[in-house]
Amino acid sequence: MSVSTVASVQTVCAPLAVLGRDVTVPLVTGGEVTYAALDYAASAPALQRVWDDVAAYAPYYGSVHRGAGYLSQLSTDLFENARRTVTEFLDCRDDDQLIFTRSTTDSLNLLAAALPADCQVFVFETEHHASLLPWQDAQVSYLDAPRTPGQAVETLEKALAGRDSHGPALVCVTGASNVTGELWPVRELAAAAHSYGARIVLDAAQLAPHHPVSVRELDVDWVAFSGHKLYAPFGSGVLAGRADWLRAADPYLAGGGASRKVTRREDGGVDVEWHDSAARHEAGSPNVIGAYSIASACKALTEAGFDSLVAREQHLIEKVREGLAGVPEVRVLSLFGDDAPRVGVLSFVVEGWNSSHFAAALSAEYGIGVRDGLFCAHPLVRTLLGSDPQSQGECGAPEAAPGEKSLNAIRVSFGAGTPDEHVERFVKAVKELVADGAKWTYRTEDGRCVPAV
Repeated sequence: MSVSTVASVQTVCAPLAVLGRDVTVPLVTGGEVTYAALDYAASAPALQRVWDDVAAYAPYYGSVHRGAGYLSQLSTDLFENARRTVTEFLDCRDDDQLIFTRSTTDSLNLLAAALPADCQVFVFETEHHASLLPWQDAQVSYLDAPRTPGQAVETLEKALAGRDSHGPALVCVTGASNVTGELWPVRELAAAAHSYGARIVLDAAQLAPHHPVSVRELDVDWVAFSGHKLYAPFGSGVLAGRADWLRAADPYLAGGGASRKVTRREDGGVDVEWHDSAARHEAGSPNVIGAYSIASACKALTEAGFDSLVAREQHLIEKVREGLAGVPEVRVLSLFGDDAPRVGVLSFVVEGWNSSHFAAALSAEYGIGVRDGLFCAHPLVRTLLGSDPQSQGECGAPEAAPGEKSLNAIRVSFGAGTPDEHVERFVKAVKELVADGAKWTYRTEDGRCVPAV
């Protein structure tokens, strides 16, 4: 590590307090160790600050937009203040709408249901399934994986220039890959989309927990993300952006809260007047605790300062990358190259190892939690691996012989709550497993590799 790097590390903030930071887990080789949660890309641990805020509110829980009582009014204020807090966190435009949903997947399916008739959708094959699959009922074009950020913009421009009509069009793109962690050229893609009369939605599930997201600066039309990746508990998400398509669409769910007025007709049916506000797509009793937890996480990240959080994460990324670079059998997956800016998400394969076996050994023998598989981004991972879906076979057997293509990958991911010791233990474990092999025997159970009794 260079002197300048050491100097920069000295100014980096300490990891934020998260739930589970002191949890210990048993090792198959004996004893216990503090659990190293390195699967942030799937679900980040909740911030202690968020949990404390939710616990403080819990005794005052009441119905939202429904009651005249004090607790109902308190909960309604809390819910709507959460909307304002998240709107400010995303630096939305004055006339944007922010809808609370269940997740990124839910947000993008909501937007898909609100598309105007004959809308054409353009999405790269590199997307997470949450942003790859919701457009099945639209005229969707899947774009090949680019190998540089510039190629991504060129590919999109070519596709938009060749579209069938000049009607409505939508581009869907990730801000940071959930497989490689690489940052995508969102601002440039937004400019390209708008130059051809298209709109763009940003999947910020992996970006928002690591970098500030400004709807204004990126000039995106919508942004979607999940609370459980932003250090909040499960079950909440956000869709924020242009209101016109959302107001013109039928409610995502029909029910109380979405309707302003319902009357019986003489023929026995009912006429419904729907809200034009965010309530139009928030039918039913809303998840006020989920919305409040997202707002709490937004406040905590803002107060911690993204400059410090980014600096600390880059410090951890350097530790992991330098460590893996010292193991010739390890190949880190990348679209844009080793020097591409990224968040704390890296996927790799180990020559001669079954990915499930390697991940199981990291857990059982070192107390390290990572992810293995295709990461709900099957087309991208298969493109990066150059392989087709196949059965892995028994977990104790090598997944691929030296020189052969791997079938799955291993992903390590971290963030604001990750201490240095966790990534240092991970690097040490990788080196030991590659050099010495697993200390335990493993078997396949329900498609997963687990330690044999």
